[in-house]
Amino acid sequence: MEFDRTPLPMQGRLEMRPIDSQVLRGNALGDAHLRELPVYLPPGVDSKGLPCVFILSAFTGTPFPLMERHPWKMGALWKYERAVMAGEVPPAMIVMPDTFTRLGGSQFVNSSAVGRYEDHMIEEVLPFVQEHYAPDPNRRIVVGKSSGGFGALHLAMRHPGLFQVVGSIAGDCHFEYGYGSEMLSGLREIEKHEGGAAGFLKKFMDTHKLDGDGHAALNLLAMSACYSPNPDSPLGFDLPVDLHTGRRKDEVWLRWLTFDPVVACASHSTALSQLKGLYLEAGKRDEFHLQFSLRILVQELNRLGIPHDHVEFDGGHFGMDARFETVLPKLLGYLDRA
Repeated sequence: MEFDRTPLPMQGRLEMRPIDSQVLRGNALGDAHLRELPVYLPPGVDSKGLPCVFILSAFTGTPFPLMERHPWKMGALWKYERAVMAGEVPPAMIVMPDTFTRLGGSQFVNSSAVGRYEDHMIEEVLPFVQEHYAPDPNRRIVVGKSSGGFGALHLAMRHPGLFQVVGSIAGDCHFEYGYGSEMLSGLREIEKHEGGAAGFLKKFMDTHKLDGDGHAALNLLAMSACYSPNPDSPLGFDLPVDLHTGRRKDEVWLRWLTFDPVVACASHSTALSQLKGLYLEAGKRDEFHLQFSLRILVQELNRLGIPHDHVEFDGGHFGMDARFETVLPKLLGYLDRA
């Protein structure tokens, strides 16, 4: 789609709704329980009875880049609006929850070390949207990239019937590849800091700099907080590797694997089979090897007889917001399936 440099205002309605979360009150990280919930409606339509798309953010990401309006580039929301106005894609309500945390994200799970973000989505965000906008509850889509793609799969598997279509753009799966390969890099960074993991976190909270192996270190600690929380641990969570040798701690790693879609899909095969559409994609040059992880997930879905569409696009893991321009029409198209 050709970029129009005219700084026109958005034609639809973009509302920033405050949502006061009860389940996030008192979370261990001290993150805000009052969240801003961006909600978009295309021009000329009422929300009642519309399909509703929930877009989940990636790790260290927020919803706000989707709304970016810059002379050299535009966010996915602007591109979607233009496609609707051109008649290229059906209108839908777009909801973009803010689940950012001091560690960079929540993975949309419940964790004593991070907060009850799964409950926040299911018990608060969905009912809030339904009460205030009345979209069609039988035409719900959940989609995200990276950690947001994992979150889409996680929520759909654990809450059958709430979503009819799921999209995962390079979503975390087959944890051995996506996480395992980065753990030693994370340890290399953590060793630089007096106090180890706690020292790294303190410096990061003060500076928010992720130079060198900083992202790998933060990823290791944040995922540990999400997948292996432990209120009795000094950090509030257990690490799946030994800080000195890097050896895997099998008992902790097994806790992580219960969240891995490659493992979890077998227990939730009925929920996945009932979807009107399950769309999975990854870039052929994904820096976290998620194209290979996805192929393993696809093999497991095939073994279980779960219908899905699998695509590999020409790209890597970064700058994936542009993929929404391609993916959203596909997901909305699934809703018309018998």
